[in-house]
Amino acid sequence: MSKVIAVAGKGGTGKTTIAGLLIRQLVNSGRRPVLAVDADADSNLPEVLGLSSATSIATIGAAREDFFTNRDNVPAGMPKQAWMEMQLAQALVESKDVDLMIMGRPEGAGCYCYINNMLRKYLETLGGNYPYVVIDNEAGLEHISRRTAQEISRLVIVSDYSLNGLRAARRVRDLACEMKLAIGRVVLLINKAPESFSEHFNAALADADLMPDGCIPLDPLVADFDIEGKPCTALPDDSTAVRAMQQITEGIVAN
Repeated sequence: MSKVIAVAGKGGTGKTTIAGLLIRQLVNSGRRPVLAVDADADSNLPEVLGLSSATSIATIGAAREDFFTNRDNVPAGMPKQAWMEMQLAQALVESKDVDLMIMGRPEGAGCYCYINNMLRKYLETLGGNYPYVVIDNEAGLEHISRRTAQEISRLVIVSDYSLNGLRAARRVRDLACEMKLAIGRVVLLINKAPESFSEHFNAALADADLMPDGCIPLDPLVADFDIEGKPCTALPDDSTAVRAMQQITEGIVAN
């Protein structure tokens, strides 16, 4: 049975980079292949993984829209579900160790109950082929709230070293509780963290009833790779962010 890890957090906290580093460690530790799901409308995960060509591939959202618009024009003799699965398969970008699926932007007006049910079944079947599925999610947990993902083994909430980041982390945690999602464990990571927290930051953590499960130090190499257009999966092993994520990943995947 595959483990599903959903990564969420406020925009700008480094959520997608953390998802990329997590995938890097899963692959390097032999836990492959990994199915990476870009469920963020901004869709930056392809670049982080070095699969930027994937942005030219059809997204799940586009396939869903096309089905919704043309559902009465399915080729004769082909069941609608088979036709939809064929469309969805075109949104899967395959590489040696990581396969990528891009969810795309939210749909327009109309009832999508039928197509969302089909999408859920497709993702459950597809995800079962991988030991790990990593979802780079929006802070609002939109795709998870529609149950278009499997049960979540780990919900990894990313905050940076800011009060706004912590507020967003608290909202994600509370939203997951309100929706009564099937989550094995919630993990809080503080990205770009200093060596020690200030009194105000510790007080904010206590007020939100949050306890960090790990910290990723500010790593200039991450910013350098980003500005140079290099994927974070190519960061060297001695990168401080990589070293931190090695230990954190082992904690995340532990039973």
